[in-house]
Amino acid sequence: MPDVQDGRSTGGASTAVIQSDMHAQIITYLLLGTIIVNSNCFPGTKDAPPASRIVFKHGKVSGDYERFKTLLKAFEKNNPGIVVEDEALPASTDEQHQFYVINFEGGRADFDVVSMDVIWVPEFSRAGWLLDITDMLSEKEKAEFFPGPIRAVTYRNRLYAVPWYIDAGLLFFRKDLLAKYGLSPPETWQDLVSSSLLIMSTEPGVHGFIWQGKQYEGLVCNALEYLWSNNGDVLRGERVAINSPENIRALRFMRDLIARYGVSPSLVTTSSEEPCRHIFGNGRAVFMRNWPYAWNLFNAEKSPVKGRVGITTLPSFRKGASQPVLGGWQLGINRHTKHPAEARALVRFLTSPESQKMLFLAAGYYPARKSLYRDRELMLQQSFLPELYRLFMKARPRPVTPYYMMLSQVLQPEFSAVVAGLKTPEDALASAQKQIEHILEAEYDQ
Repeated sequence: MPDVQDGRSTGGASTAVIQSDMHAQIITYLLLGTIIVNSNCFPGTKDAPPASRIVFKHGKVSGDYERFKTLLKAFEKNNPGIVVEDEALPASTDEQHQFYVINFEGGRADFDVVSMDVIWVPEFSRAGWLLDITDMLSEKEKAEFFPGPIRAVTYRNRLYAVPWYIDAGLLFFRKDLLAKYGLSPPETWQDLVSSSLLIMSTEPGVHGFIWQGKQYEGLVCNALEYLWSNNGDVLRGERVAINSPENIRALRFMRDLIARYGVSPSLVTTSSEEPCRHIFGNGRAVFMRNWPYAWNLFNAEKSPVKGRVGITTLPSFRKGASQPVLGGWQLGINRHTKHPAEARALVRFLTSPESQKMLFLAAGYYPARKSLYRDRELMLQQSFLPELYRLFMKARPRPVTPYYMMLSQVLQPEFSAVVAGLKTPEDALASAQKQIEHILEAEYDQ
């Protein structure tokens, strides 16, 4: 898992703070006014019993925390008698996960609404720790969200959380360098290699492609994007499919980026998101795989690459399709809550279009609702939202299984050994196959 998180996706993206200008603040205040006045936007919130106190557990909120607090005040104004106490958890996602496991297992009822990483929902659902909220969203309402997050919060055809905000892997590129050499953004991995080699040959000190190869959750995210884009997979239904010719070729290509083609420096084997961002942000790479948070930092006033960066979907192999890994956070309800109606009202409020819009303006959290990517006010803040819409529509959740955390612990060292040249793809995937089959016996024997 990533070392430190602030509630961003588990690939490991660091905090991205949108430096909102006066226009954004005006939009936010107008939006808050709409939220407060139009309480009919949130059905089911008027019947809560009086003097109810609900506790909302979440990771650290980036950006303007006071505006986030104002959003919770708007909920309280729409729901007289309900008081929301928000309590931030440690920044590390590992520590957040540990907190939930310990307290859910102990049957604690002193917190109600929880913010969860996209990979935790099946685990918590199977354990019986989350309230079944299937009736909260009709099929029509589900269709208003991106498909990946809805898949991620669904376990055995039941809904256990509502998507709050979304993230996904993407390709950053130096649009000035591609234009200089008459190149287009790469559609295949081989295109990326060819373009990198051409530019590196006449641009000294510039790496071709940097990505996250350190042994942690971010490496799993990166590797899955190669596997999926070559029609490979980890699981196919109830069958473990990690040891396949498609996956062997995909992992071999990851190693070849370093050892054969030389377009990725060996330093990627120990790199996470931030070291990659600094290299690219200092103008020393043509391409970079990372998360959308980096866009604002590259376009900050003193950024060396300001105005020279483009984004696009990740490449694929020739017979595959781009499938970026899904990140993001979801809101669920503690099964032991003493205030289920009030908790449901808060979840509905915070995942509404109005609230997700404000969270984007205040904290840079990308909405999980598709319609907001056509919102003119949001497009004034980030003109590439239509491109992100295309990206998020393709975003795919990591294996949706209650045993994902254990699967990741198997995959991390095996993928790392391949990237570092310590194991062949064949040996690493054969080992992963056996370990994952053993882990999933408990699930499939039921």
